[in-house]
Amino acid sequence: MKKVLLMYALYTQQANEKVLQLLDKLSPEERNRDRKSYYKSLTGLAQHNIGSILFFHGLMRPVLPESKALAGTAKLQMPDSDTLDTGQWAQLKDIAKQTDQATVELLQSLSEEDLNQLLPIDWYGGNPACVPLHYLLNIAMVHGVHHRGQISQILDTMGIDNDFSGIDVGLLSVMQ
Repeated sequence: MKKVLLMYALYTQQANEKVLQLLDKLSPEERNRDRKSYYKSLTGLAQHNIGSILFFHGLMRPVLPESKALAGTAKLQMPDSDTLDTGQWAQLKDIAKQTDQATVELLQSLSEEDLNQLLPIDWYGGNPACVPLHYLLNIAMVHGVHHRGQISQILDTMGIDNDFSGIDVGLLSVMQ
């Protein structure tokens, strides 16, 4: 289980970097334009995707208080705006880099036993009240795939070539 989650964390790191590089080529106006998505703009989707990782890290921190990786993201603050200027966009990219690296480092530090620790959640009306850490990590990965897919669809309609769907076979050597 650890190797699979680590592979997905490394994929997420690469995919987020590719997405943000593509979006970086757009003007702030293009990134911030309402695209009729739930999160309105490409900026909104990127913010939600990256901000969600911080949210999941926050859920994990109480159960993994010794985690240096999670401690490193505790004070990160997402830009607080629906539209981001150039400076705020740079801040978002930096937060993405830090959160993705922290997730990789977290998984590298965990044992299979750690991944089975129960974390309290208040979703699903309290049923269940706790889920295993591996479940939460899987949800975080799937959530990111979902929102990068939305970004991909919008880029397709804009005629911008994009492909961050595959898992780089080179990640296998990093996981050894």
